[in-house]
Amino acid sequence: MSLQAASDNPNRRSLGGSDLLRLFVTYFMLAVVDAFAVYLIYVFAVDGVIELAITVAVVTIGANIINLRQGLYPLRWIAPALSLMVLMVVYPIVYTVYVSFTNYGDGNLLTKQQVIRILSQETYLPEGGEVYAWTIYANAAGDYALWLTDRDAGDRYYFATLGGFAAVDAVAPGAELPAEYQGYRLLDRRKALQAAVAAEDLVFGGDEIQIGIAGRREAGEFEQRLVYQPEEDAILDRQTDSLYHAEYNYGTDETTGEPYKTGQFINDAGETLRTGFIAGIGTKNFVSFIENDQIRGPLIRIFLWTIGFSFASVVSTFALGLFFALIMQDERIPMLLRKFFRTVLIIPWAIPGLISVAVWRGMLNENLGVISNIIRAFGLEPPPFFIDPGWAKMGILLINLWLGYPYFMLVCSGALAAIPSDMYEAAEVDGANWWRKFRDLTLPMLLVAVGPLLIASFTFNFNNFTIIEAYDEGGPPMRESGNLPAGHTDILISYAFRLAFGAGRGADYGLASAITIVIFVMVAAVTLLQYRFTSGWEETSENV
Repeated sequence: MSLQAASDNPNRRSLGGSDLLRLFVTYFMLAVVDAFAVYLIYVFAVDGVIELAITVAVVTIGANIINLRQGLYPLRWIAPALSLMVLMVVYPIVYTVYVSFTNYGDGNLLTKQQVIRILSQETYLPEGGEVYAWTIYANAAGDYALWLTDRDAGDRYYFATLGGFAAVDAVAPGAELPAEYQGYRLLDRRKALQAAVAAEDLVFGGDEIQIGIAGRREAGEFEQRLVYQPEEDAILDRQTDSLYHAEYNYGTDETTGEPYKTGQFINDAGETLRTGFIAGIGTKNFVSFIENDQIRGPLIRIFLWTIGFSFASVVSTFALGLFFALIMQDERIPMLLRKFFRTVLIIPWAIPGLISVAVWRGMLNENLGVISNIIRAFGLEPPPFFIDPGWAKMGILLINLWLGYPYFMLVCSGALAAIPSDMYEAAEVDGANWWRKFRDLTLPMLLVAVGPLLIASFTFNFNNFTIIEAYDEGGPPMRESGNLPAGHTDILISYAFRLAFGAGRGADYGLASAITIVIFVMVAAVTLLQYRFTSGWEETSENV
């Protein structure tokens, strides 16, 4: 193409100074982001957190494609939001699924690479090795040295730098340590404590003698005790000459009948090292959740109570909120009085839930509670809100009604104001009473606007862990649950929490993730079923 043709082409234009500056800034920022991302990917890969390294790589590649492809220019404005969504929303979901197929929990909290790095720091004193008391020195360049005193004799001194080791003859036994020696200055107590932390990983001495710090008082010819053998995928204990192989499988040992210890370094004697690592165990968490009688036994009752609790909470809070919203719309009540009562009625929503539950717990207390004392004043016996399963559930529903009705009062007030008044005037002309107007006009129109919020409220109460835990920690306990913690007022999320973290065996994040996935499937199924009813409400409103 000739220069004249190029100049006549309206789709081609030369880059001005501002365009060049914009391109330079774009490429520079991309280079900075890419460099930081490469560093993160390297760190995650070294630590064995491969799934997070892959996520960062995918996000970085996507950001580069969006910013470098001209056709994807509109996406540049939402690229940061998309990246954060992947890192903060998508990745946790994927990671939860991944954890559900692992043994992640107490005793297996780190990746294999991290465990090897920690175990490699353990040292031992070989036979014939010397141990000294030490004092730290430093020179002007910031290098450290150790003044060593023979621990047994106490009358022989040595000076160990980062490259040498020699006996000290210039200081008499029992004399005070010199303030300076060979260009190194004795540190005061505060600086010595800081230097000791920095010098813990350093090796002092020459080629023949190597000295390491093994505590605040001891230094000596310590050697690395646990050494990883990559060719055998095992760790050698140099002190005992025992070899610990990495164990990934799960199942039952045919010889001993004992279950395998997954994610552990095990020797031939069945002994394990103190720290295990994260390893895949297949569907073991799901199988143990389903097949364990003590887990499965209370599960059905807890699931039914979860459904009942969520449904009763939504119906009661919606009904009371709608009732107050209808009253607040009555024009016969003065506007000033309506504003006052609306402000008073919204107070429960403004108070933090934990505080409200704590106050209600005190009021429902069978011995000292205000409500119990009022009931007792009428000669009646106050209900056992924390002992009897039925009354405990009633107490939770009562508190949840107090916490939830202000929300629906506000929502219904807005929805009622949007309903045309001429519909009510036409209904009155046709002779409809207040009940017919409410049933055939107000409620259908209201459910169309509030229906999605009812589903959201149901989902929220399905996982309303706060009120269950704060009221009585899921109590009273179920007898048939055996040693596992399960209560009559537990819902699925609180039951999962207790199974994973409160069963007396430490945290089990793998089992918790598996239960979370099961709960998600249940909530999704119930939500989809509710959306079918929402579509029915829309058809009803179209016929109004």
